[in-house]
Amino acid sequence: MHTTAAFGRVFAEPARSSDRFFTVLARSSGGTHARLGLTVSRRNAKRAVDRNRIKRVARESFRHQLALPPWDFVVLARAGADRVERRLLRASLDQHFEQLKRAAGAAAQHG
Repeated sequence: MHTTAAFGRVFAEPARSSDRFFTVLARSSGGTHARLGLTVSRRNAKRAVDRNRIKRVARESFRHQLALPPWDFVVLARAGADRVERRLLRASLDQHFEQLKRAAGAAAQHG
């Protein structure tokens, strides 16, 4: 996702999954495929190398998800994510995507 409007739509009424490293927001996009948006603030990860590592891990996790619904996903890094091993970040994100996949399935059944 590249536009402020696309991010704004997700922030308006998201399905949400959070833990100590990330908050992941998601919302149906009405499109044909899943899209990813990333926000890693300098406040939460001071060094550019750390912000880039977090974004790389998020993109890797997103690409390896099977059967994601055609939703827009926004990954927000939380304070402290820059000091954690890559393996833990990946496990956290995989869990968030699985939880939001289930939420998307439930939303599709109810509406």
